[in-house]
Amino acid sequence: MIKKTLCFSNPVYLSLRYEQMVITFPEDKKSPPKERYSAEAATEQTRPIEDIGIVVLDNRQITITNALLDALLANNCAVITCNERHMPVGLLLPLAGNTTQSERFQHQLNASQPLRKQLWQQTVQQKIRNQMRVLQTCTDAETRCMQKWIDEVRSGDADNREARAAVYYWKYLFAEIDNFTRDRDGDSPNHLLNYGYAILRAIVARALVASGMLPTLGIHHHNRYNAYCLADDIMEPYRPYVDRLVVEIIEQYGADTELSKDIKSELLSIPTLDVVINGKRSPLMIAVSQTTASLYKCYSGELRKIVYPEM
Repeated sequence: MIKKTLCFSNPVYLSLRYEQMVITFPEDKKSPPKERYSAEAATEQTRPIEDIGIVVLDNRQITITNALLDALLANNCAVITCNERHMPVGLLLPLAGNTTQSERFQHQLNASQPLRKQLWQQTVQQKIRNQMRVLQTCTDAETRCMQKWIDEVRSGDADNREARAAVYYWKYLFAEIDNFTRDRDGDSPNHLLNYGYAILRAIVARALVASGMLPTLGIHHHNRYNAYCLADDIMEPYRPYVDRLVVEIIEQYGADTELSKDIKSELLSIPTLDVVINGKRSPLMIAVSQTTASLYKCYSGELRKIVYPEM
């Protein structure tokens, strides 16, 4: 069963009762804080903890109890916090998500450099392949060069074909937007991409923990200040799904659209996006779990190739 993504953008009190998330909405926001959530002045909804996969906290006046956080993490739920600009800035995950955690950590830690380079080669090849599919479906750009770069990716991507493909990809994906460059702090639609990637990163990190691996220890990314290097590695072939969704949003709302409630609702559909993996259709969240499970099998010697989705 695919887990639900819950996003809270208004003041709300979140608590736990009988393994249910209790969502209490204040009816009178002008009343004193202690009176807003009284039985007489508030309305309640409940959600089963076991059905929740991601919680997004996108308001500075949200209150959440430690008991609820404990229950969410015990059920391998990812909790995302947002800043005053409504952009995700924090990610909370359980410390342990698998019954054979220590054994799996050891396999990951013992992975050889040649193995990590081969895994990164596979990752880059599938990322460029999926980028090529996005260009083919969303633009009129020539893509034979992308196939050439896929074929040229060597172990560890020593020639950095990923970067070369990225320059070409971003040049043509939003060709109708003057002087568009992919920059985290750049102009629209960079903010939409940032938000979508943050949701995707949480999905991948959650799946890595569930598969018993350290999301910090990457196969390629190794920034000493990044706690999610492996998540950033494994999410690469999934990024084009977010890119295609952003293209569709721009077609509907325009290139300069703000990160409104409707837009966020569109981006929060990322876990349920339809993908093809192992020749079968699957929601993206389920596909990511298959990818992380296959990654562990590569670490343990059971497989030699990561299972990634194909667009």
